[in-house]
Amino acid sequence: MTELLSDASRTEALAPLLATGWAETEGGTAISKRFTFVNFIEAFGFMTRVALIAEKMDHHPEWTNVYRSVEVILSTHDAGGLTEKDIKLARKMDKVAADD
Repeated sequence: MTELLSDASRTEALAPLLATGWAETEGGTAISKRFTFVNFIEAFGFMTRVALIAEKMDHHPEWTNVYRSVEVILSTHDAGGLTEKDIKLARKMDKVAADD
């Protein structure tokens, strides 16, 4: 099982993500972000690219898509909160979105 981030690791890991639009959810067990694209095709393309990454990581986001936006929540459910897996996937999602 993956371990929860310690308070110090969490603070350090979240700082750059919060600067790019990620936010802690109530209770601090997850992080969330809304990605907005030009149109549905770009939003769906983003989801497709991230799905391939998530599958390789064996770590899958909770997300919804409405037209040109994708709302994401990341948490490691079997650990009961944030882990390094969430941080890594969030960074990869930011990179994929920036490449669009």
